[in-house]
Formats: sequence, C-alpha cells, structure tokens
Amino acid sequence: MDTGPNKFLTRTRELARSGLGAPVLLLLILAMMVVPLAPLALDLLFTFNIALAIVILLAVIYVMRPLEFSAFPTVLLVVTLLRLALNVASARVVLLHGHEGTHAAGQVIQAFGEFVVGGNYAVGFVVFVILTIINFMVVTKGAERVSEVSARFVLDALPGKQMAIDADLNAGMLTREDAKARREEVREEADFYGSMDGASKFIRGDAMAGILILAINIVGGLLVGTLQHGLPLSAALKNYTLLTIGDGLVAQVPSLLLSTSVAILVTRISRSQDMSQQLIAQVFGKPRVLIITASVLGLIGLIPGMPNMVFLALAATCGGIAWLRHKRASAAAVRPAAAPPPAPQQELSWNDVGPQDVLGLEVGYRLIPLVDVRQGGELMARIKGVRKKLTQELGFLVQPVHIRDNLELPPNSYRVSLHGVPLATAQIYPDRDLALNSGRVYGTLNGIAGKDPAFGLDAVWIERGARDHAQTLGYTVVDAATVIATHLSQLIKDHAAELLGHDEAQQLLNALARSAPKLSEDLVPKLLPLATFVRVLRFLLNDRVPIRNLRGIAEALAEAAPRSQEPVALAAAVRVALRRQIVQDIGGAEGELPVLTLSPGLERVLQDSVASGAAAVEPGLAERMQQSIVQGAQRQAKTGQPAVLLVPGTLRPLLARFTRQSAPDLHVLAYDEVPEDRRVRMVGAIA
Repeated sequence: MDTGPNKFLTRTRELARSGLGAPVLLLLILAMMVVPLAPLALDLLFTFNIALAIVILLAVIYVMRPLEFSAFPTVLLVVTLLRLALNVASARVVLLHGHEGTHAAGQVIQAFGEFVVGGNYAVGFVVFVILTIINFMVVTKGAERVSEVSARFVLDALPGKQMAIDADLNAGMLTREDAKARREEVREEADFYGSMDGASKFIRGDAMAGILILAINIVGGLLVGTLQHGLPLSAALKNYTLLTIGDGLVAQVPSLLLSTSVAILVTRISRSQDMSQQLIAQVFGKPRVLIITASVLGLIGLIPGMPNMVFLALAATCGGIAWLRHKRASAAAVRPAAAPPPAPQQELSWNDVGPQDVLGLEVGYRLIPLVDVRQGGELMARIKGVRKKLTQELGFLVQPVHIRDNLELPPNSYRVSLHGVPLATAQIYPDRDLALNSGRVYGTLNGIAGKDPAFGLDAVWIERGARDHAQTLGYTVVDAATVIATHLSQLIKDHAAELLGHDEAQQLLNALARSAPKLSEDLVPKLLPLATFVRVLRFLLNDRVPIRNLRGIAEALAEAAPRSQEPVALAAAVRVALRRQIVQDIGGAEGELPVLTLSPGLERVLQDSVASGAAAVEPGLAERMQQSIVQGAQRQAKTGQPAVLLVPGTLRPLLARFTRQSAPDLHVLAYDEVPEDRRVRMVGAIA
C-alpha cells in the first residue's frame, strides 16, 4: 500500500488523468487571493514559484524547436496568475502582522529583505527598481517586439507556405499524410506565435503590477503601523518597507526568469540542437575568432595601469581553447585514401555493350551536391518520391532515373533524357530558392529573373534568407532540388506512353492474373496479341488516362476484341468503359461539366474529311481552328474551370492528336464518354 510521497504522487497522477488538474489548480490560485495563508504556507509557495520559474527556463533552453513547447503561453498565464495571487496573499500577511517584526511574513520574505539587501531598505528599494527596469524596459519590451514581428510574419507567410506544401504534394515529394502533417505544423506555428504575442503582455502587466503593489504596500503599511498599531514612524518604516521590498524581490526574481524564458523562446531558430550546443558551436566553434580575441586581450593586458593579470589570464584561456579546437578539427579531418592500383586491361566483350537508360538525368558540376547524399543532397530522395507518386497515379512502375554528372553541360544546368534522347534542359542556382509568381503577389523581389522549368511561370531566384519575405508577398518558394523534381515529374507525365513497354505490360498482366486469372488468360494471347494490348495502353496514356483500373480495361478489351483488332477502336471502347473515371479526373465531383463544342459547319467539314479517309484539312482552316481552340481553352482556364472539347466519337482521336501540343490542358471527349448522371453545359463553340 502506498504511503507518504508515493501516495501523494499517485493521487496527483490520477487527478491529472481525470482532467480535473487544471480546474483544481485555478481554483486554488483564486482561493489564495481570498483565504489568509500562514507564513509557512507562503514560504512553501514562494519557494515553489522560484523552482517552477527555473524549471521553465531550463525547459526553454533545452527545447529543440519552439513548437515543441507549444503549451508555453498557457503555462505563462498560469504562472503569472500564481505569482499575482502570492502577491495578494503576502500583502495581506504583511499588512496584518507587519507590526510584529520582519519575521511576520515568513522566512523567505525575511531572507530577501534582510540577507539579500543587507537589511537596508534603501538598498533594497534601489535593487528592486533596477530589477524592475531590467525586466520591464529591456527583456519584456524586447520579447514583446520580437513576438509581434514573428506573429505578423508567420501569419503573412501562411498562404505562401500552404502553396509550397501543395506544390510539393503535386510534385510527389510528399504523401497526403505528410502534407496533412505539414499543414497542421504550419497552423500550429501560426497559433503559437499569435499566442506568444498576447502572452508577452502578461509579463509586461506583471512588471507594472509589481511597481504598483510595492508603492501601495509601503504606504498602506506605514498607515496601518502608525495609526492602528501605534508604532513609531521609524519602526513602521523599517518593518513594512523591508517586508514589502522582500516580497517584491521574491516576486521579481521568478518574473525576470520567465521574461528571459519568453525572450529566449521567441528568438530561437529551429535546429536539431538545444541552445547550449548552438551557442558553443556558433560562438566558440571557429578558432580564428578566439585567436583574434586572445590577441586583443593580450595587447590590453600589456598596457601599464590595466589589471594585467586578469587580461593576460583571459587571453591565455582564449588562446588555449582556440588551440584545442584547431587540434580537434585537424584530427577529425578525413585523410584521402590511397589510390588503388590500375586494373589490368581486359579484352572487349558483349558485356561492354550496356543497355540504354530509359530515364536519365545529367547535371553540371555545381549541381553535384544536390545528388550527393554525403553532402546533404536531397534530390535522390525527391526523385524517389516522384517515382512513387507517379507509379500510383499512372498505374504502372516508373523506371528508375539514372543520374550522372556531365562536364560538357554548363555548371548550373541539368538535362533530362528519355531513351538517350534529350527531352529538356534547364538552368538553376543550387545556392538560391526559386520564388514562383502565382499571379497574386503584392510586391517585387531582388534576385535573378527566370522561368519555372516545369510550367514556364515567371519566377525569381532569391537568396535563401529572403524566403520568409517572399512568402509574405504571396510567392510560392521552392528549393533547387524541388525545381528539378517537379520538372522531372511533369516530363514523365507528358511522356508516360513512351515509358510503357512490353515488359511493363506483361508485369501488369501477371498482376491481373493473381486477382482475375480467367480474364487474364482469355485476353492475352487468346483475344489480343501483347503488342496490341501495349498499343491500347499507350493510346490511353497519351490521352492522360491512367491505367490503374486494369481490370476494367481488360474487361472492356475482352468485350470489344471479337468485333475489332484495331488499337484505336479498342482504345475508344476502353474510354467509354472508363468514362466515370475520366470525367471524375477532369471535373471532380461537380455534377455539371462545362464543355466546348464544334460549330455545325466545322463538324461537317471534319466528318467529311474523316469519311473520305484523308483525315486532313486545308492548312488555313487548320490554323484558324487551332487558334479558336487555344482561345477557348484559355478562357476556361481564366475562369478556373477545366477545358473540355466535346465532339463525335469518330473525330475524337483526330482532334486529340491535333490539340496535344497547342492546347495541352484541353481534354477531348466523345459524346458517349460522358456518364448519364453528368449534366453538360455548353460554354462556347469552336468555329
């Protein structure tokens, strides 16, 4: 059976788990303002208040990130209320029993009134005023200003951070769970700094209250001592002044500790080190700084009339620390390994004829740190995330990206190739961040003007220290590794059909055989050859239709294969079977689909061209039709709605190929590819 302290701790834990801990604590604090307390209780509570302030200060020092102490504003409010309640309780005891002597309010107040200030109330008053000025004018004022600026900048940067998270999610560098956690962290950061902005007012009000309580207690004590208890003025002044100053010092010491905690927390930068490690690493981490400091102190120590021993001793200490730091850094340096002996020349064989990489990424020499994990490069992990996301979206395994350096490229350039053929080349700045103009920005940035390689948006390469400022202006800011990963993701989407080969198609059929063996067995090769199956899948990918629903694709092919072996007709049948998925990917959950249509005259001309077997139109007509389609797609994009062209089924393949380059955001649908439960709203006609 638990007894003594163990029993008390057990009851305390049970009270905290029941959710009654905070209400009971607040009620006790309020009771202290009303119920008289014995001097012994005051000693215990004042000691507890000082210990609690020390614990909070140490917790702030050893925390890694400010958000890890997200409960700090609430803790600050509770501790401030506790200290004010103690001020009220101690003032009551001082005024009621101050005529009995300096021991009347407990040993803690007596010790601070006599031992700390030497029993001299004038000295005590000066010390109290100095502590109050330091607390109110220096620490609290500075912490309050930092809290205000931090809260304003965090709230202003909130839209930019949300857009950056969405960009990382779309680029495949974040999963939905990671993006949700990042958004929650951004929201918590805004709430935290907003709360800190208000919580800093508690400390300022507490410092002002301490000054007023000191004056009221001294005046009230003199009146009570002389008028009610008949004490001489000198005795009343000594007793009540020492008790009041002791009471004020007991309250100001924890208040100063808490003010320092606030200042430390709001000026901290999130790192993987606590504050002590950061200070040691950044202040004393460079031996050159200590050597110069030792030299200056040594010169001052040689001047006649100066405290030579003190300066020379400090100079020797700084020099010794610098020597130890330099020696440790030299010992930790990695010596280059000896070069291995050259391998003997071997005769060429067929093993020297390597296969061509499907996807390749070549980087200039200044971009090598982005792909070198040993130098902290994140591009490899980003590309892995891109492959994972696109594999889930497209429905087949995206091949690995072979990365190598190419000294023939400009230092800041990279090149993406497919089957050895370059797809795109771009230039980036690895030591800067790219600020994208989303169209809703509120200012300009200093930096290197450029374009986003993936989407061609206007952008500025800015210094990394200007990231928060750019986000407050509405820019979406991403780092260099994210730029490459996003560009690579977009290129893979645009050329997904070229990444799907016979081996990938066979792997899809093997996966289908595990869930639907009869369907897979009847489809290939009984109804369709593998080559035709691959061509159908490539047609779908060219039209940006994912092949995730492989069972639905196989069932549609099994039904259409006896009627036709033509890949275009088979792809059209599959699109009709997948019409709900296709329209859902285009228009989302909206019940109405805005579409563009062909004018009757243009539709008749195109129908006649297809019927004649020419599948071609007069160049002038094709140019005017292309301009009209591009204008219609741009109008839809400005309204924030998808651009959809609804045409007869016989014209859909022709127009899909025709608009693929000029209007890549345009979706071409056949009449029978719109589900029955979707309403169609015509927003324009292509004439």
